[in-house]
Amino acid sequence: QVQLVESGGGLVQAGGSLRLSCAASGRTVSSYAMGWFRQAPGKEREFVGAINWSGGFITYYADSVKGRFTVSRDNDKNTLWLQMNSLKPEDTAVYYCAAGRGATVKWNDYGYWGQGTQVTVSS
Repeated sequence: QVQLVESGGGLVQAGGSLRLSCAASGRTVSSYAMGWFRQAPGKEREFVGAINWSGGFITYYADSVKGRFTVSRDNDKNTLWLQMNSLKPEDTAVYYCAAGRGATVKWNDYGYWGQGTQVTVSS
């Protein structure tokens, strides 16, 4: 079992930055790929970014956040981060961290989820 708890959400002006954290617990957390997803009201949950280990950390991003968001993790601290810069109003959503066996863009490939944290970007 893996438990995930997000934090760091809030209200920020457009152009600002936020850093989300995801604290993970469980016996083999380091063996899981970790991802970030988001869901805006009335929209489907969408992939934001993911990180996996294959001889080194490999990251993947949605085109909409590439160059603005950075996913990182520290396996010793069992923590995942999402650094969000140059935020836009369209980034407003509930952000979720997830753990799965592979770093994919499909939300249903991830078996463990946090409760989510709200990010609101004002224009």
